[in-house]
Amino acid sequence: MPSFSRIFFALISLAALPLTWAIVNGPVISANFPDPAILVTNGGTYAFATNSGNINIQVATSTDGGVTWELQSGVDALPNVGSWATANSTWAPDVIDRGDGTFVMYYAAWSTSHSTHCVAAATSVTPVGPYTPESHPVACQTPGGGAIDPAGFQDTNGTRYIVYKVDGSSLGGGGPCGNANGEYSTPIMLQEMEADGVTPTGEPIQILDRGQSDGPLIEAPALILHNGTYVLFFSSNCYNTDLYDISYATAPSISGPYTKASSPLLITGDDGLTAPGGATPRLDGQFMVFHATVNTNPLTRYMYTATATWNGTIVST
Repeated sequence: MPSFSRIFFALISLAALPLTWAIVNGPVISANFPDPAILVTNGGTYAFATNSGNINIQVATSTDGGVTWELQSGVDALPNVGSWATANSTWAPDVIDRGDGTFVMYYAAWSTSHSTHCVAAATSVTPVGPYTPESHPVACQTPGGGAIDPAGFQDTNGTRYIVYKVDGSSLGGGGPCGNANGEYSTPIMLQEMEADGVTPTGEPIQILDRGQSDGPLIEAPALILHNGTYVLFFSSNCYNTDLYDISYATAPSISGPYTKASSPLLITGDDGLTAPGGATPRLDGQFMVFHATVNTNPLTRYMYTATATWNGTIVST
């Protein structure tokens, strides 16, 4: 695959964050590595991805801050998905450093008792694992179609949260990924967590849902705080079509209201990409990993990176 690099910018709806300027590079992992997440530690940079083959959670490492990557072939960060779950249907992980020598992985796995995906947590004393799952999932949202795509966030006051998608598109409705008739909601939920990062507290709240321009769904949320503004990255439309994208919304408080940007950050055709999605930014918002489709049969998605600079109201190229 060729390497692509292009400078682009996108208008953000809040005056505090009017422009994003980014350089896209990749593919940096030329293997099926969908829904990547990034973790930066003093010892190196790590990426984690959805199951592939018999590996529940894939791992890649970088010794140069994310410029070059090495897929850890045969390494499974989550060899045990939990007694409540089924292996080899483990999606969209995210990993946080709890700051006390423990790393927390959030992931989605198929629950045999709920017959939906649920989001769950697991812990490890090393970034690459193996992670030990908690005995029960964090959320299942069974009536809404299940829960997927969890991502962690810690606010400035130390409070921990996860965001995730209620998977209404799994309930049917036709189309390539469900909900083509628009019958079901696919909201992004915000769930407060205890200080341990694995125990939910209180009830989740909805912070975003799909609109007309999003097609049948929104998913793959990732939340950061940038210069006092909450920025929620997400993807919209079907992951297995060329309409899949990377979008974002901004809010003055963690609970919203979130205002979607006027246009996506990345779409098919940008930098020669097809169906970019599943983005996870670094905590400072200046670097992110994401996937793009390189083959539709079998569906194969490579990992790419983007370096972003937030430049106020003026951008130059």
